[in-house]
Amino acid sequence: MTFEEAEEYALANTTPPTDVLRRLGEETQRETDSPQMSVGALEGALLRFLVAMKQPQLVLEIGVFTGWSGIELATALPPGARVIACDVNEETTAIARRYAEEAGVADRIEYRVGDARETIAQLDGPFDLVFIDAWKPDYVDYYEAVLPKLAEGGIVLADNTLSGLNGNEGIQRFNDHVRADERVEHVLVPIRDGVTLIRKRP
Repeated sequence: MTFEEAEEYALANTTPPTDVLRRLGEETQRETDSPQMSVGALEGALLRFLVAMKQPQLVLEIGVFTGWSGIELATALPPGARVIACDVNEETTAIARRYAEEAGVADRIEYRVGDARETIAQLDGPFDLVFIDAWKPDYVDYYEAVLPKLAEGGIVLADNTLSGLNGNEGIQRFNDHVRADERVEHVLVPIRDGVTLIRKRP
């Protein structure tokens, strides 16, 4: 069994995405240069499931792209909760805003365009859940910026963490950094390109 076969089987046995998300995926394929940056149906379902279990009040998303992950995060939020979504690209964030409106979750997402490190510095937190899926060389900076602002029991999700196997130096540096960090415990889940779940030690 290959990794691709395993992913196809996993997708076939996962709740399918909504029509809005399917159309978002199609537009992302047509209109962007790097459609693989979208989390897609399998990882999106995982994000939604984790939010449904965790019931966070404040979610920080670092890296929006065309918005699939943010919509999934926002869909499962409890009443009054919100996502602060950071990205540097105005054009792809505009797509994200449009589909968030269509999905009926735009009122739960606050989009901020600019350097995420500057945005994080302006936020007090505490963040109940943080999803990192942005510029890979800056992962350690994002991680160190959010960890002191993580709520008790909060979790950090870092995307693409299996890409260290393919020579992604930024991700390998991040993986080494987290592995050596005695403040946290973590697990790398081999879903798509890898998602690492991190929480502070009790």
